[in-house]
Amino acid sequence: MTERRVRVRFAPSPTGPLHIGGVRTALYNYLFAKKHGGDFIIRIEDTDQTRFVPGAEAYIIESLKWLGIEANEGIGFGDGPHAPYRQSERKSMYKQYAMQLIENGHAYYAFDTPEELESMREQLKASNVDAKYDPITRSAMKNSLTLSEDEVNERLASGQPYVIRFKLPRKEEVKFYDEIRGWVNVNTGQMDDKVLYKSDGMPTYHLANVVDDYLMQTTHVIRGEEWLPSAPLHILLYKALGWEEVMPKFAHLPLLLKPEGNGKLSKRDGDRLGFPVFPLQWTDPISGEVSSGYRESGYLPEAVVNLLALLGWNPGNNIELMTKAQMIELFSLDRVSKHGAKFDQNKARWFNQQYIRHTDTQQLATALSKEVEARDLAFTPEYIAKACDLIKEKITFIKDLWPMGAYFFVAPQTYDQAVLAKRWNEKSPLVLQSIIQNIQTETTFTAASMENAYTKALVSHDVAPKDFLQVLRVVLTGVAGGPPLFEAASLFGKEETIKRLQYAIETINK
Repeated sequence: MTERRVRVRFAPSPTGPLHIGGVRTALYNYLFAKKHGGDFIIRIEDTDQTRFVPGAEAYIIESLKWLGIEANEGIGFGDGPHAPYRQSERKSMYKQYAMQLIENGHAYYAFDTPEELESMREQLKASNVDAKYDPITRSAMKNSLTLSEDEVNERLASGQPYVIRFKLPRKEEVKFYDEIRGWVNVNTGQMDDKVLYKSDGMPTYHLANVVDDYLMQTTHVIRGEEWLPSAPLHILLYKALGWEEVMPKFAHLPLLLKPEGNGKLSKRDGDRLGFPVFPLQWTDPISGEVSSGYRESGYLPEAVVNLLALLGWNPGNNIELMTKAQMIELFSLDRVSKHGAKFDQNKARWFNQQYIRHTDTQQLATALSKEVEARDLAFTPEYIAKACDLIKEKITFIKDLWPMGAYFFVAPQTYDQAVLAKRWNEKSPLVLQSIIQNIQTETTFTAASMENAYTKALVSHDVAPKDFLQVLRVVLTGVAGGPPLFEAASLFGKEETIKRLQYAIETINK
């Protein structure tokens, strides 16, 4: 058989905001498709209209676009040859396949009422038997396997509600190879006769999923491990529909675990520990509750993608910072772990910090300029850009630019008292005065000349550098830490530096 072009899909349900674990699933599908020169499709699985949440679909698409996880075709990315890509708009396609399963004996009509189903479950529970509709219990229920053909036709003709259930073979082994987990073997005795289609014309997830993957020529189903229990049924459906030769390969991704490592990462964990679990901020349309997002929290999309790529996948080297092109080149399913990956919020911050350091200075300067202008301060674009170059080594988020670097634009009026309490003494004003005098004798004012003025002052007063550098930093910036101090002073300029030193002499301990 001719090798098929790789086609994968990300198929979320619009039941709420996209969890960061779902983003990782989309990313792995994207990387796999690009690695193999294939297609990445976005399909919205909205067969369960009772769980539909307004705004969720648009949120999902906006999240993927913000992260640069671009699809070749599908919802939000343009129609391809297999449109529509929203299952509710494909409703008319599914009935023929449900009927095909009825006709070839792989499915049956079931007319049981909710009350009858509940009664059956209660009886089974009372007997300590698994409460499920399966090859044993279906013989005592109202379905086309127990009713006469005439009665079945009469019920259908009268419009009586029904479902179409898959007819599981009894005690059959379903064996399949998972690209991540290896061979998986499940006995149908552990399964139940799942509902595939309802009398209102809507398929359930199982039928729609398999039919759409077949019609969209999906070659690989890469999804979360929560769908692993559904895989045996999907394989049986492919066989029952005669599509075994084009059945996709399956790969079930490990869970993203909470930082403690016990259990799936949830919104509650994020709220408790102070980090987002959604890519974008989400406002619940019913409760109005607002959940934080990575974008609004100040994370760069490239940093989020890099972080997620390595949560469950090992590229086979010690490189952590990778471009998307590098991820595509290195990605393979056989290097995806079968074990859950702990989420580390400190590592997330580290990734963002690294990406900010590599961010174009002009992009940072644009953000800082808005803060400067909002305070009616006048500084040249060149000055702001140089300040950004010095600050960006110390910040984690772009929003930190002003709070971390305000002293480049406004002279400090207060000082870190902990440093002064430890380092300031009777010699301190004398050393500062000497620095001023030394600066005034320099013909040019650079980082080197500032350091020279500082060193000469220390020597003249017999003060050790380790005892005074932090004092000088606090005097010039107000804070105990920051970028290279002499470079910062050079940017302040000769006049401003002298002004700040003189102010400290006049105000500290007065």
